[in-house]
Amino acid sequence: MSPKKYYAVSIGRKPGIYTNWLEAESQIKGFPRASYKGFATKKEAEKWLQAPSSAAPRQKSVLSLEKETGRDSGIEIYTDGGALGNPGPGGYGIVMIAGSRRKELSGGYRLTTNNRMELMGCIVALRELKQKTLPITLYSDSSYVVNGINRGWAKGWRKNGWIKSDKKPALNSDLWDELLKLTDGLNIVFKWVKGHAGNPNNERCDKLAVAAAKKHDLSADTGYE
Repeated sequence: MSPKKYYAVSIGRKPGIYTNWLEAESQIKGFPRASYKGFATKKEAEKWLQAPSSAAPRQKSVLSLEKETGRDSGIEIYTDGGALGNPGPGGYGIVMIAGSRRKELSGGYRLTTNNRMELMGCIVALRELKQKTLPITLYSDSSYVVNGINRGWAKGWRKNGWIKSDKKPALNSDLWDELLKLTDGLNIVFKWVKGHAGNPNNERCDKLAVAAAKKHDLSADTGYE
């Protein structure tokens, strides 16, 4: 399948056709009810823009994009999480990208910790996946999460009954256990990205997480409380 080189924005800051995803993204990110779509040719993009009915916003799940993006395109996931006060009200933010499609997710709890929300961001993102064959790159600014997976710490804790090498209990074993189960069998790579360093997707996740933590009537993090 030909890669998408044209991005048509029908509802955004400046509707039109863009050949660069970052330029198109800047027109839609944070814009209420933004509508956009990627195309292989300019003609197809122009045709889509001329048909208002087909340009209605449609949240197409990242999970069902295997045919659209191609098997080698892959999915990028950015996650962030934190707690106000640590412990305190907390939230997570997620940005999932597959081809020209983008999906944002967030959620929060009334009492939790930074590390639990970092883990929860990864868990919720992977729960969303329906297609299990695409390569996935998950970006997190949490060394706790990335090292826990990449260095095999979490698997070691699980093997030892959630006891660390220093004989102390491993914290957040409920979330680590679920994350390990979700990654099992996936073609996934965890990569650390420096937080608050200008990466637009990481920054967006941070904003989503903070906004979620500040909401009222948050649910209980039963694994923590």
